[in-house]
Amino acid sequence: MAKGKEELNPFKIAQEQLDKAAEIMKLDKQAHAILREPKRTLVVNIPVRMDKGNVETFTGFRVQYNDARGPAKGGIRFHPEETLDTVKALSAWMTWKCSLADIPFGGGKGGIICDTKKMSTGELERLSRAYIRAIAEFVGPDKDVPAPDVYTTPQIMAWMMDEYATIVGHNSFGMITGKPVEVWGSAGRMDSTAMGGMYVLREAAKMMKMDPKKSTIAVQGFGNAGKYAYTLSKKILGAKVVAISDSEGGIYDPDGLDLDKLEAAKAKTGSVQGYQSKNAQKISNEKLLELPVDILIPAAIENQVRQDNADKVKCKLLLELANGPVTPEATDILFKKGIVDLPDFLVNSGGVIGSYFEWVQNTNNYYWDTERFYTELDRIMTRSFNATIATQKDYAAKGRKISPRMAAYVIAVDRVARAMKARGWY
Repeated sequence: MAKGKEELNPFKIAQEQLDKAAEIMKLDKQAHAILREPKRTLVVNIPVRMDKGNVETFTGFRVQYNDARGPAKGGIRFHPEETLDTVKALSAWMTWKCSLADIPFGGGKGGIICDTKKMSTGELERLSRAYIRAIAEFVGPDKDVPAPDVYTTPQIMAWMMDEYATIVGHNSFGMITGKPVEVWGSAGRMDSTAMGGMYVLREAAKMMKMDPKKSTIAVQGFGNAGKYAYTLSKKILGAKVVAISDSEGGIYDPDGLDLDKLEAAKAKTGSVQGYQSKNAQKISNEKLLELPVDILIPAAIENQVRQDNADKVKCKLLLELANGPVTPEATDILFKKGIVDLPDFLVNSGGVIGSYFEWVQNTNNYYWDTERFYTELDRIMTRSFNATIATQKDYAAKGRKISPRMAAYVIAVDRVARAMKARGWY
């Protein structure tokens, strides 16, 4: 693709990534055709009575990309700029994420176009319940299992679970994950995305002979994943976080940042840019990506490292904790620069693995403690990382150098294709 004309549509990016993997692995053309499009796409209109008495209609989506290996699995986003193509892309990435982790789920995703910052608690509850009413016949513990995502919470999952129970006439705790522990959510689930990323970071550091305690980290994003990434990278690995950002911008301090002060600044000023220390300086989200740090963790939204800025990235290791933060063209640039770019559907798969654990516990009505949760999460994350690096090395031995992303794709796509073949889909 010509410089300056990079494709930023997330679903077209997902298709382009699949196409590259299909060429590398010589995927059957019939399987390739099936996997380029979602199996099922649902668009719903959701009328909701607002606090002032008027009724507003919201547009919602649920995409079930592929269920050859198990029920569809994927989060629900509440976002004012949500699009069907974004949901389709995320459902595709969820398919590969579950396959790479080798858990018995397919890929799904959902979303509603709304601005939660302008809605009351009552309005959010009515919207959440109305969404489940609109999609109830398409979801369930053996069909499609939703979870929280951007601007949705455990409380919203509890409302959705309760509404579904009302519709089907009985409790069905396993129909949704990411619930509060009071209604049989799982211990460990809240920080599982970031914790899984830390296990991958630990293994990558070993491979690269990096000492995390002597490393500097920049985190883009101060939401659930970003905040936990900050906390766990210091607590688990002993690394120094020198920069972090939110939607308003970032803060950089070469001496390291203090989480309590960051949260206080965020609460007082609305942004981490309100953080103050002797050497702290305000930076943009774009500049954060270009800092001379050892480890860069994009933990916000998609398309942050692109063709136009990938050359400016200076880290040694890029850990994609967000979904789709690096475009295909940027992936190629980073690979040529020698930067180890570990893909999103490996790095952030801890969230869906944690949801899998919750679903298993709900299905069996037997619950784990946090220690078992983290032990099992560590085992699966480490297994996925090792498989990805082994596949990359196998291709290199055959004379073809591929990125970690393509290695992970080869594993994930092959597993889904084999399942479809066994079921007689092609």
